[in-house]
This record gives sequence, C-alpha cells and structure tokens, in this order.
Amino acid sequence: MQAEGVAVVTGASRGIGRAVALELAARGFEVVATMRDPRAGASLPDEARGTLRVARLDVTAPGAFAMPDGLRVLVNNAAVERPHLPFEETPLEYWRDMFETNVFGLAETTRLAIPALRASGGGVVCNVTSSSILAPVPFYAVYRASKAAVSAIGETLRAELAPFGIRIVEIMPGPIDTDMLANSAHEMLAVNYEPYRPMAERMVQGRAAAGEHTTPTADAARAIADAILDDEAPLRHGCDPMGSGLLDAWRHASDEQMMRTMLAGMLG
Repeated sequence: MQAEGVAVVTGASRGIGRAVALELAARGFEVVATMRDPRAGASLPDEARGTLRVARLDVTAPGAFAMPDGLRVLVNNAAVERPHLPFEETPLEYWRDMFETNVFGLAETTRLAIPALRASGGGVVCNVTSSSILAPVPFYAVYRASKAAVSAIGETLRAELAPFGIRIVEIMPGPIDTDMLANSAHEMLAVNYEPYRPMAERMVQGRAAAGEHTTPTADAARAIADAILDDEAPLRHGCDPMGSGLLDAWRHASDEQMMRTMLAGMLG
C-alpha cells in the first residue's frame, strides 16, 4: 500500500506505540497518536518528521473517540501487564483487568474502525501481540492468553475483511527496549511462592539475559511499518531478532517438538 491517508495508533504515549506513530508519520501518513492522557504525548508533534496530532483514546471506553475520515491504518498497540504469578495464585481481577484492555478494548476499537477503513477503500489493521504466545512461558498465563485471543481475532478478521481490501498484520515482539519490558522483569513475583521458586528464579535469570539483547523501539517501529506497507506480507511478523527467530522456529517445528525443547530448558 501507499503511505498515505490517516493512521491511528493506540497506546502511543511511550514504547512501541510512540515509535510506530513517529515512524508512520515519517513515512507519509497523517498520524493520530492516541493515549489515555494526551499530556504524555505533548512533545510528539514536535518530534515528528511529518504530520502527527495527539488525541485522547481510552480503549476501554472508546465511544468518545471518532475514527477519522480517510483512515487507512489502525495499529492496536495499547496493552497492560500485571505481576506474573503462578496460575493458582493469580487473582481473577488480573484476568479481568488485562482482558479489559488487551482484548475487549482492542475489539471495540477495531469494530469502530472497520467502517472507516471500508469507506477508504481498504487498509490495514495491525495488532501487536507477543512472541511469548509461541512458547510455554511459566507465570505468563494471563498475559499470553490475552495476546493469544487477539491472535485468534486477527485470523478471523483476515477472512472477514479480505473482500473489502483490509489486511490484517500481527506483530509478535520479543524483547524490545520499553518500560513494559523493564517493569515485567521486576514483577516476577512467582519467586515469592516456595513451590515455584526454582523455576521462577530461572525465569528471572533468563529475562536478565534477554535484556542484554533488547531491540530499540525505533528499529522495531521500522520493521512494523515495513510489514504494514507490504501488500504481499504474511499475517505474522517479528520486529526484532529474538521475536523473528522464535516465529521462524515455530513455523518449522511441530508444536510438541518446540514445546518439549523449551520445557527442557525451563525445567532445568
């Protein structure tokens, strides 16, 4: 597709969303960078090499936001994460909280965007999920389940929206240099639960090692923009070496083979 028309990016106050908003503006889109608190993005228009404005959008209550005319791209990036606990210790409120933003908010925002994309003659819905859904990662059940739900939504939308020229792109990041990644390393609270401590400690060590190989958000954003603009691109993409490598391994191995290999490392 041509880099023209309007692109709406959710969760654009920081991290991947902020970088993608700036990258799409530089490519030629008129970007609407949305976030719960527009004050967090006050400097974005001055940083942009192109057209960008900031707007308020809380994806858990998107009714006050009007999808702009000329919409060609929706980037569903807004998401939340909560402390990582053993499944049996995870309160139901964590499930409700994460699904409210990561799944229901994304679904409602997308529902509102589809008529605008159709009226523009087509475009792209880009959903940011996680490469963690490809692996049996302990203590991430809630986060992974929310992202897997989005992945399933994307598969269905790929079929439903194809007749209208609307493509679906799923981005599956690995370790990107964001606040969310930094915070998640400190929230591996599973170490506080004795039966799970050995596994949790290995997880902490593994995340620390992965943290030494993070990808800058600007690099990830360039890969995401490339996927959005490529009409021949597949559904799923990485945006960093680790995420892309995991996706490639998943494509070339059976689920059971990949799971057994990863479990062997996680169980020690």
